[in-house]
Amino acid sequence: MQLVDPVDKTVDRDLSLVKDLGLKLIYAINTHVHADHVTGTGLIKTKVSGVRSIISKASNAKADLFVEPGDKICFGDLFLEVRATPGHTLGCVTYVTGDGPDQPQPRMAFTGDALLIRGCGRTDFQGGSSELLYKSVHSQIFTLPKDTLIYPAHDYKGFTVSTIQEEMLYNPRLTKDEEKFKSIMENLNLAYPKMIDVAVPANMVCGLQDLASKSA
Repeated sequence: MQLVDPVDKTVDRDLSLVKDLGLKLIYAINTHVHADHVTGTGLIKTKVSGVRSIISKASNAKADLFVEPGDKICFGDLFLEVRATPGHTLGCVTYVTGDGPDQPQPRMAFTGDALLIRGCGRTDFQGGSSELLYKSVHSQIFTLPKDTLIYPAHDYKGFTVSTIQEEMLYNPRLTKDEEKFKSIMENLNLAYPKMIDVAVPANMVCGLQDLASKSA
């Protein structure tokens, strides 16, 4: 199995669940270089032998494996397809379960911060672009089957899952046309991310903050 967008503070919880379920953890993967938390991938690698970290090549971060659009991450009889969804950051990708009789149905999309439940990631730092994000979501995510389950990296309102159809109907930003979306994103007036000065340097080196400090 694999963990998507693990967080350093919940690594022990996550690994306990993996053990309880009798599963073998193979990959710890990230959708992008997060600015709001430190990834748990590096810490997981110190606790579980053989786990490999994955991130997009476009992120320019460190990992054991780098993926590009169209790549498949295989685990057991299943796989995740890699789709480029830049806009929140230049290196954002979405991981989608494969299509076919042996793959889980409905399909699942792990969208990181590109598409959130009734929202989307901000586009004002880390090479963000509202134009790119709009095109990414509409061409790479909204083209999936409408019953596809969406699992974002987080949700501040406590929701854990949505669907393509729900977001195409009810997302207050991405249901607008591109110009209106760009205007919304340009006028969010969001505060400077509290964790960014710690999280981004650490996440560039797989969440290992000691390495981040040495390279600073």
